[in-house]
Amino acid sequence: MNDHAGGGLPTIGASRRGPDRRRAPLPTRVDDLPPLPPEYDAVLDRGLAELGLSLDAAARAALATQARLLLAWTTAINLTSITEAALVALRHVVDSLSAVPVLAARGERLRICDIGSGAGYPGLALAAGLPGATVVLVESTGKKARFLETVVAAAGLAERVSVIGGRAEAVAADIRLGRVEAFDVVTARAVGDLADLVELAFPLLRVGGVLVAWKRGDIAAEVTVATRAIDALGGGRRSGHPVAVAGLEGHLLVVVEKVRATPDGFPRDPARRRW
Repeated sequence: MNDHAGGGLPTIGASRRGPDRRRAPLPTRVDDLPPLPPEYDAVLDRGLAELGLSLDAAARAALATQARLLLAWTTAINLTSITEAALVALRHVVDSLSAVPVLAARGERLRICDIGSGAGYPGLALAAGLPGATVVLVESTGKKARFLETVVAAAGLAERVSVIGGRAEAVAADIRLGRVEAFDVVTARAVGDLADLVELAFPLLRVGGVLVAWKRGDIAAEVTVATRAIDALGGGRRSGHPVAVAGLEGHLLVVVEKVRATPDGFPRDPARRRW
């Protein structure tokens, strides 16, 4: 008698492949995700109070949507090493929002370009905290760009926020060709040293616009090197703004204003960037 008669035939190749380990689709809506714990709101409230900020319900909902999707996606995609909601509130959300007072003083209708946007901090958080601003998120890693597009749609920010899946150098080329208008503000958080940021950011800025860079610790040597880049690319006034929030000691916003046109030829190929 044939042992494989009838319905006993094995699926071809099943024993070789083993169990199906295909990953479930990553969520695009927050409805089925667990809510954020109370600690998230407590940390956010405390940070907003220390920054002297108040957010409306829509802004808070957008920030919560981003945080919930971040915690869901980062199990499959390396978006952040921070996986506790309270720490996301402090080290990502509040840290990003620390620039709101600095930027709000420059006007309501700002055009902001966030380079190396990653998980959307600071760019998406600034879009929530500055309701009159329009924000472009520039991210060259495809999976991260898809995450950003997902958050923009889920958070209801699509009218004011767009995602460019590419590099800052490509945006600079579009500005030179007149395809894109230069920006009022370029932001960068955890992207690179200040000299490199100046070279990437200044070709994107209008004269009178500013680069805002998130930094930590003693950056005196970094600023010294960056001064050569600032002088060469059209820079001038620069200032530092310590982040006065418990738990973010040593965090600093460096603001550099562009006061004249950037010469052609920047940004250069990364292999040629030496300051």
